[in-house]
Amino acid sequence: MTITQLQYVLAVAEHKNFTLAAEKCFVTQPTLSMQIQKVEEELSIQIFDRTKKPIQLTEIGQKIVNQAKNIVNEADRIQDIVHQQKGFIGGEFRLGIIPTIMPTLLPMFLNNFIKKYPKVKLIIEELNTEDIIFKLNNGHLDAAIAATPLNEEKIKEVVLYFEPFVAYIPENHNNYNKKEITIDDLNLDEILLLQDGHCFRDSVLNLCRNSKNSEHNHFQLESGSFETLIKLADEGLGTTLLPYLHTLDLKEKDQVKLRHFSEPKPAREVSLIYPKSELKIHIIDALRSTIAGVVKGAIVFNNVQIVSPKTVK
Repeated sequence: MTITQLQYVLAVAEHKNFTLAAEKCFVTQPTLSMQIQKVEEELSIQIFDRTKKPIQLTEIGQKIVNQAKNIVNEADRIQDIVHQQKGFIGGEFRLGIIPTIMPTLLPMFLNNFIKKYPKVKLIIEELNTEDIIFKLNNGHLDAAIAATPLNEEKIKEVVLYFEPFVAYIPENHNNYNKKEITIDDLNLDEILLLQDGHCFRDSVLNLCRNSKNSEHNHFQLESGSFETLIKLADEGLGTTLLPYLHTLDLKEKDQVKLRHFSEPKPAREVSLIYPKSELKIHIIDALRSTIAGVVKGAIVFNNVQIVSPKTVK
């Protein structure tokens, strides 16, 4: 059997459909089916139960798929070894970034990275954390930038920075005249949140539940963007929390409504995450170094203390 045949097996195992798997592998469906049948004949077993819809792995098929993932990964590592030996940093690299990080962080490092490593073809996707984990585990992403810790067995996390939370307080709010606020000043009933599915939303909920003012587990409004939350707050519909980097681009009239937290400042941990197989590690290291260089000037690491690092994301 060949590496290509194993890649076809993995594609069908993922998509549970021969036609879709063939499209993803850029071959015809008869070609893919024939190659998988050759593997089954060579091993004298059946990898897929074709009588079920969608197609299912047999018991032995699941074991073969698990081993095939290891074999394909190790085959990919050979090219990595050659690139590292030659000092070559290039090729296609698939990066996922969560929505609450991408708009602020990507413009900070992308241009620098492209200029420094012109032979790397970055393919960037905005994905929620759940999709990122799935794609990393299935080989569809090389790395991602997300809030951590995730505590995923097969994923390695390298901390890039700690990003403080900043409160956005409209002029008509009773906390507006305070120079700094504390977690106890938060009230879950008036906090405007991102929609369900955003890990930053979960971080805010965790903070508010630790607040003495939090007596109810409900809120007034949800939105898909920080910009909308700011506009809603300005309409007197509540307050909101923003990640620090997002506040840097606010207009001067909005900057005056920001209130930083007193020590210890609540913050989220942002990491570069990737499979523990560490494929394309030379590009991962280049990415980490570039991001750390640009973020260091925006966030003073030593002055940030994390509150509840296991729950604040």
